[in-house]
Amino acid sequence: MIEVVVEEPETMLVEKIKRAREKDEEVVKVVKEIKKAEVKTLKGNEWKIEGELVLKERKVYIPKNEKLRSEVIQLYHNIPVVGHKRR
Repeated sequence: MIEVVVEEPETMLVEKIKRAREKDEEVVKVVKEIKKAEVKTLKGNEWKIEGELVLKERKVYIPKNEKLRSEVIQLYHNIPVVGHKRR
């Protein structure tokens, strides 16, 4: 089982992901199927609901929203662990 831990500033990002998820047809369909089947995984663990997030292939699914995806990349790309400095 994967445990998704959300800390600041991710809290606001999770809220943005949840709002954008409602506009992403693919994830809306998957969430409906998961809820209808009353399970937490779908299609052989390809899709999974973990807490407030939807995972695809064990990774947090970011809806098809370029602004949101850019924000996620910027937040996680510019951290010292990966050798990049914030600008």
